[in-house]
Amino acid sequence: MKDEPGDDDLTVTPPKTWATGLPAVRHALEYSLRETSPRRVLTTLLNVNQGKGIDCPGCAWPEESPKKRHINEYCENGAKHINDEATTRRVDREFFRRHSVAELNAMSDFLLNQQGRLTEPMVKRSGAQYYEPIGWDEAFDLLAGELRALASPDEAAFYTSGRVGNEAAFLLQLFARAYGTNNLPDCSNMCHESSGSALMETLGVGKGSVSLDDLYEADLIFVVGQNPGTNHPRMLTALEENKRRGGHIIAVNTLPEAGLMRFKHPQRPRGIIGRGTKIADQFLHIRAGGDLALFQALNRLLLEAEDADPGTVLDRPFIEAHTSGFDEFARHIRKTGWDEVLTATGLTRAEIEQVHERVLACGKVIICWAMGVTQQRHGVPTIREMVNFLLLRGNLGKPGAGVCPVRGHSNVQGDRTMGIWERVPQRFLDALEREFGFTPPAGHGLDSVGTIRAMRDGKVKFFLGVAGNFVRATPDSEVTERALRSCRLTAHISTKLNRSHGVCGDIALILPTLGRSDRDVQASGEQVVTVEDSMSMVHASRGKLRPASPQLLSEVAILARLARRTLGASPDIPWEEFEADYATIRDRISRVVPGFTDYNARIADPAGFRLRNPVNDHEYRTATGKAMFTRNAFDFLEAPPGHLVLQSLRSHDQWNTIPYSANDRYRGIRHGRHIVMVNPEDMAELGLTELQRVDLVSSWTDGVERRARNFRVVPYPTSRGSAAAYYPETNVLVPLDSVAEKSNCPTSKGVVVRLEPVADPSAGRSAEHGTDDGTAPGAAPARPDEHAPA
Repeated sequence: MKDEPGDDDLTVTPPKTWATGLPAVRHALEYSLRETSPRRVLTTLLNVNQGKGIDCPGCAWPEESPKKRHINEYCENGAKHINDEATTRRVDREFFRRHSVAELNAMSDFLLNQQGRLTEPMVKRSGAQYYEPIGWDEAFDLLAGELRALASPDEAAFYTSGRVGNEAAFLLQLFARAYGTNNLPDCSNMCHESSGSALMETLGVGKGSVSLDDLYEADLIFVVGQNPGTNHPRMLTALEENKRRGGHIIAVNTLPEAGLMRFKHPQRPRGIIGRGTKIADQFLHIRAGGDLALFQALNRLLLEAEDADPGTVLDRPFIEAHTSGFDEFARHIRKTGWDEVLTATGLTRAEIEQVHERVLACGKVIICWAMGVTQQRHGVPTIREMVNFLLLRGNLGKPGAGVCPVRGHSNVQGDRTMGIWERVPQRFLDALEREFGFTPPAGHGLDSVGTIRAMRDGKVKFFLGVAGNFVRATPDSEVTERALRSCRLTAHISTKLNRSHGVCGDIALILPTLGRSDRDVQASGEQVVTVEDSMSMVHASRGKLRPASPQLLSEVAILARLARRTLGASPDIPWEEFEADYATIRDRISRVVPGFTDYNARIADPAGFRLRNPVNDHEYRTATGKAMFTRNAFDFLEAPPGHLVLQSLRSHDQWNTIPYSANDRYRGIRHGRHIVMVNPEDMAELGLTELQRVDLVSSWTDGVERRARNFRVVPYPTSRGSAAAYYPETNVLVPLDSVAEKSNCPTSKGVVVRLEPVADPSAGRSAEHGTDDGTAPGAAPARPDEHAPA
């Protein structure tokens, strides 16, 4: 516990200029061996991402074909994450006897995670201050009774994160719709919803179009608003291969990231004793939210280059055959003004024109992006403009070119494919009706932001979370916590403790489940689950470890039993059969979800299979039947004097909402998470000093002041006018109603804040952690003895 996040011993050194190498190997092994035994570490690492092994739950980056995979086909963060799940620490009923719900809520994310794996179902009964054990049958009866007692199915919401496999995801949406609601919020609503919205509108498919081979073949790759070195390090091996084949890479980011500077591959000699591989040929140190302006400027330059030398720049045959709206787009984009572009981006015209020259020299272009783009107010228009850029030179539907949204969670894309979507198309609902004989609800349900609003307003009273950490992944922390506490019942299907377990409805349940690395044995024998990665590859995952407790149920088993207990025999769905043999679920999926014909046979191939993307065959399921050029209003977020635009991000030693330590090795920050990174020139202009304590204060059009307390100012090479701090600590600053246009994605990468000096540094920590003595306001005391009542 010595590494618990805290900034009393904060040290700051210059950021690293390269990533991975032997230090990554050492840190991965050190963390893994702290969590579990050498034998279990060996089992996990030799099986992770192998053809008949465990799909790494760390991220959604695809694997090479089985013949090309290395025996160590994982990264530092993947090794940490899978062995964090494989930990030998356990959370039993004695832990809950000692710690009240209020005390759980006061614990840090780090400490909760460090307690270990959950071992038996627990309940907090109405009016109680502590969780107590509950049997599975009683738990299902309690949940089913509450669901049946609701006035409307729409008073319930069923949330999932991307850790869930395809089989459980399909059952969750089937249960919710058979129950009568489309309230299926998921983690994609808060991360990549802008990608899906923009790509559906312009190309007709809300997924990426490229494969690993395309990345290798591209002449030019843009990496926009993304930090591969921390969030999906195995992407660096693909970028290195692209460079080896003569490709070029442009990084667009508000912060210089070590992985995009130089990569030292730990499995190759040049990564051990050499200097590694330079990744980015050009780094655009862009202002937060300036990406839309950048691509509008590039598109104007392409049109002007075509004017100067007709027929040599744009792909006219492609535009005429496969697109619509070009003339309207061209008239609009020619109005883009350079003064506005340079203000919005913080770049020079020479830098942008250098990119333009690189583009003209390259025939095959891919754009990769992540949440630096999607979590902006104008995230959807930005992605539409990037699609415009690709359409101009025919960079879709050919090898080495296309769109590449890089997902974070290991199966977030698969969940959406399986129907976890509050706005699923009618054709999916029709397929469910044909297969299962009931009529699913047709109206749109609630996404994640909508669910919080509905809980806040008393319209949703039952919340079930399947995996994930809803309370820490969502915006406007205080509003979200009040919303969950207003529910009649909250329940979470989880492998480990997190802060969501301390933010309870009147009744609360913790339902412990198997992890991805655990063996899953049901009535028909050992089971496999399947996942879909960022590049539409579907493959099997097989757990290898003995489960953490004999009382654990799989996610499939929990959902099947809950559905059977809630719905009875109507509609006639064979829940017991699904629990006994997951192949029977896949048989049904194969008849409901396009592209999954012969599902069970195809996953027998260690490589799995790739889902067809119609875009690659120039089939566009859009309003016009063609790829659509769009006109996007020029927009960027400009902070008023005395303010900065804050983006939240995660540290290197962190997986989603859970920090594994208080260190951010690549950024040179140790022993501190309550820090804000600010450009030194902005610090001077604002009168701030290094390591000064400040409150981060955001205000929005609702007039509510949101405050994250007692942060340390760290000078850092952020772009001018931009600041950065870690989430989930700064989620409290993101207004619930500050969302991206069209996608409703929270604007976590575009929050206007002021940095207010702290007069009394001992006055308290960040508001989300309660008071400085480690207890939440109104926390109940620990039980005085073992005979204290539940």
